[in-house]
Amino acid sequence: MFKIHAILCPVDFSDASRKAVQYAKEFASSMGSRVHLLNVVEPRPMAVDITMNYIPLEEDLEKAAKEDLQLVLQEFQQAGLKVESSIEIGNPSDVILDKSRELDVNLVIMGSHGKKGLSRLIMGSVAETVVRKANCPVLIVKAEEKEFIGDE
Repeated sequence: MFKIHAILCPVDFSDASRKAVQYAKEFASSMGSRVHLLNVVEPRPMAVDITMNYIPLEEDLEKAAKEDLQLVLQEFQQAGLKVESSIEIGNPSDVILDKSRELDVNLVIMGSHGKKGLSRLIMGSVAETVVRKANCPVLIVKAEEKEFIGDE
């Protein structure tokens, strides 16, 4: 029997990511899996305020992500699901891959923005890198795709 014991769900609060969260909830509910929600803050260049003090932008992004992630955590908890979360700073695909190994997950469910052309070439594709390098199955959820999860 195929059993999913742990799911990693990277969350960047985009539409695709929000749909991926719904898939993670459904899989966790039906298989009794634990879910780890992960937000990755990409390092930014240091900013300078008017007093000439250096302020790392990551702190502000991390604080905002923590508040947003708390709302998602509450949805899982209200549904009685096993959930935990973390916020990491680094390259998104590297952090996702490292976290999937560290947590010994056997499924990654993540959104894909579906960038094409020059935008994808310049920025790369986090989802594509994770699919290629992950040591477990990866379910990619697109923002524009038809909803397969319904209320019954």
